[in-house]
Amino acid sequence: MAKLKNIIKQLSEKDFTAIYNSLLESNAEKSAYLLKALRERALSDNKIMNELEVNANAYYTLRSRLNLKIEEYLMEQLESPRTDVLRKVANINEIIFTKKKAISIATLKKLEKELLDYDLANELTVIYKSLKKLNINSPDYFQYSQLYNRHVAYMLAVDKAEDLLADYFKKYGDYMLNGGDVEKLGLNLLMKEMQNVAKLYESHRLYVYQSCMYIFHRLFVEVDDNMQQEGESIEDIFDKVQKMFETYHLDSIYYHLNLVFEFLKLEYYNHYKVYRQAEKYFEEVNDASSNLLVNYPTFTFPGQFLISKLERNLRNNTEAELYQENENVFSDFEIDMQDVPKHIVYITYRALSCYYADKYDEAAKLINHLLNEVSLKKYPFIQLEIKSLLALQYVLLKDYELFNQLSNSIQRQIRLFGKDACENILHFLKILKISTSEAKKEKAKKISALIPRLNSLSVNYFAPTKLIKLDEKFINLLSDF
Repeated sequence: MAKLKNIIKQLSEKDFTAIYNSLLESNAEKSAYLLKALRERALSDNKIMNELEVNANAYYTLRSRLNLKIEEYLMEQLESPRTDVLRKVANINEIIFTKKKAISIATLKKLEKELLDYDLANELTVIYKSLKKLNINSPDYFQYSQLYNRHVAYMLAVDKAEDLLADYFKKYGDYMLNGGDVEKLGLNLLMKEMQNVAKLYESHRLYVYQSCMYIFHRLFVEVDDNMQQEGESIEDIFDKVQKMFETYHLDSIYYHLNLVFEFLKLEYYNHYKVYRQAEKYFEEVNDASSNLLVNYPTFTFPGQFLISKLERNLRNNTEAELYQENENVFSDFEIDMQDVPKHIVYITYRALSCYYADKYDEAAKLINHLLNEVSLKKYPFIQLEIKSLLALQYVLLKDYELFNQLSNSIQRQIRLFGKDACENILHFLKILKISTSEAKKEKAKKISALIPRLNSLSVNYFAPTKLIKLDEKFINLLSDF
């Protein structure tokens, strides 16, 4: 919320008036009131909710829509000069065939300067190609030939960096679900290849792309911080990237990548358990979480935000609030089942939100749909985890027949992998079996005895059962059978 207030307060009077009038014209009076209240009045959220006569969920939706409206307006302002330059580039042939040579060269050189300001490598190759032709009989021909060749090579390097970035986060999904050494080695090799590409040119764009990968790699792959000896500190990288964003503030890619770096800052402070600092970025990322999940999988692994969000609510004992909030956040979310790792995280998050809202039947339906619609053979351990989560719902629904069938299936898989490889699942299943046993005596005591051991076990892959709060409420739930 603080970030939205800051953005509104920093709007020029002209921009503020334009947005305010636009909201009034579209009959969004409540959004207009919120915009004005956040800019001109020092009111608390509760006070604004009372004046608008809305509940917390409606207020959250209103705030998100206002944030989106402001972003759309600012984006339009960013695109105007940039679009004008691109339109001129598209009309280069018209200039070359209808204007005198001196005028054509002067026009192209002016366009060159504007394109350099925007760092538009693809369009610069068109300019240098044209200047090369116009100077074929001039000593300048060699200079423009060199510039053309250099920018073609640079353009290919940028394309390569974007491909590496997308490939890295696709492969990270496999690593997160398997935790295997082979997958980790593949990520390390991609990280080195990205660093080699970034070294080819003194380029802010290559530096930003490398930073997207490098920071994430240090937080979630090389988590022992061994890389700190070799490179810049993460905070220095954040500062440097922010300065680049400010310098090239008309760059539309940077405008959108700002969300990625807000997310990385959130994860950085979460990683080092500096939760007060993390809160500064949570609201901003949370407001855009649906957009992050849908539109940014080639620049980061957005599913991680859902895991971090659930962990945050568990720390704050507000996990029961997630279910209602999800109805607003994901009301128009488009599910992409082809992106299996992200889809698994998303469904698991939604199912756990249902579980913490005591909606066990809905949680079971979500998990069953996942198991039936998506093949998890490639990820055997996550398959065990998700089945264990479903088994918990069956216990709470008192559907012992389905629980026993599923429990037997899980145990068969455990025997295939070995007890040592699945010790956490084995202990979780033992707790569920105690809950469903006919012997009602000392169930709570027996379950409590297993919890410390289960808490002490860690795995190097995504484990939804580790997101189950093994507290007194959990013990009581499973003891009342």
